[in-house]
Amino acid sequence: MKRRFYKIATCLPLILIVALGLRLGFAWDQERKIPRDLVGLVPFLQETGNIAFSIAQGHGFGSPYWQETGPTAWLTPVYPYLVAGAYRLFGIHTPHAFFAVVLLNILFSAATCIPIFYVGKRVGRVAVASIAAWLWAVFPNAWIIPFEWVWDTSLSALLMAMILWATLRLADGDARTDYSDSNRAGSTTTRPASRRLWCWYGPLWGFALMTNPSLGVMLPFLIGWAVYRLRRPPEQNQGRALLKGPALAFGVAILCCVPWTVRNYLVFHRFIPLRSNFAFELWLGNNDNFDSQSQIVPPANPEREEIRNYIHLGETAFMQDKWNKAVSFMRSHPKLELILLGRRFVAMWTGMEKPVDGFLDSDSLLTRIALLSNFLAAIGAFCGIIVLFSWRSPYAFPLAAFPIVFPVVYYVTHASLRYRHPIDPIIMLLTAVAIAAALDRRRLPGE
Repeated sequence: MKRRFYKIATCLPLILIVALGLRLGFAWDQERKIPRDLVGLVPFLQETGNIAFSIAQGHGFGSPYWQETGPTAWLTPVYPYLVAGAYRLFGIHTPHAFFAVVLLNILFSAATCIPIFYVGKRVGRVAVASIAAWLWAVFPNAWIIPFEWVWDTSLSALLMAMILWATLRLADGDARTDYSDSNRAGSTTTRPASRRLWCWYGPLWGFALMTNPSLGVMLPFLIGWAVYRLRRPPEQNQGRALLKGPALAFGVAILCCVPWTVRNYLVFHRFIPLRSNFAFELWLGNNDNFDSQSQIVPPANPEREEIRNYIHLGETAFMQDKWNKAVSFMRSHPKLELILLGRRFVAMWTGMEKPVDGFLDSDSLLTRIALLSNFLAAIGAFCGIIVLFSWRSPYAFPLAAFPIVFPVVYYVTHASLRYRHPIDPIIMLLTAVAIAAALDRRRLPGE
């Protein structure tokens, strides 16, 4: 019975089926609650849907605010073109187009179980791998977001998990690690990965940057760690030869962004490497609309009031105006900025600035489940980092970097569980490490 349970619990195809079923079930349940005439329209009334509409109409990559306003660099091109493809196949603003996009999001989200499973296997054997994959399969964020957001969020989570998997694989080369009770960190013999594999790693990063530039904050940390890992142990160090693969991957990743950067320069006559909207996002979280009673960040959404200004000024002047206003507000309210930083930190990890009040006041069971699960995930990730460092795991640094480094930009601008979602698979992995350590106390330090 124990062997049969073990086989079931560690069966990746079964985990994938459960993950897919939960996401499809949630989408089916939510779709029935939306009036049929709104299903194909309302979910697309945001920047991604509007830009996709412009593309499908033959007007090019532009008009993030529904009205025809010309070219834009508000987003990078991958996901808007994907949505535009759904428009072309199933009709613009039709229920079928919405269902197609949601199905893609669901497939992206369910498929994330695969890289997380294999990263977990490398980090802490099959126990961590299966726990991490199961956690991702049932994590509420992972089956709510694919339906709620016609955005790159689910695809970004898959790409981030794939990048982590590829990074560990490349850094270890053809590594074989012995995990014994007397050697928690593992003893590794490494043969560097081939340059061909590094060439594939570069386009993976390039595609990720063209999907969600925020993922790029992890690029120097992961490649830097891979270089450090390749240079150890000293007797295997081959000097500059080992740096050629990472340098090649970094160069290819940057080259993948060059065509888009050139396009932006030709259109806007200024250097916009990826997207242009950072100034607006900064202003959204740092402006005079601050409301101390609000439950969410930003407390008030003045975006609708700004559409007219965007149309009147044009994208470049509009972004410059928002940058000046945001910087001025931050400089003139230093104490408030510290308060906002704390509020965004809490909102980033729980979903609300005041999660206890939100939990008690909410009439929605789903909201309460989301708040509780995100709080537990944050605690689990923190404990997982401690466990990895106590094991002296070689993977402690890259895994800890995700929850420490990635959210920083959102602490400065404005926070949302959707923005954190690209690193949620790694949060589940860290939580799995903590759970596995608690279940197997023999691997805890001092035991």
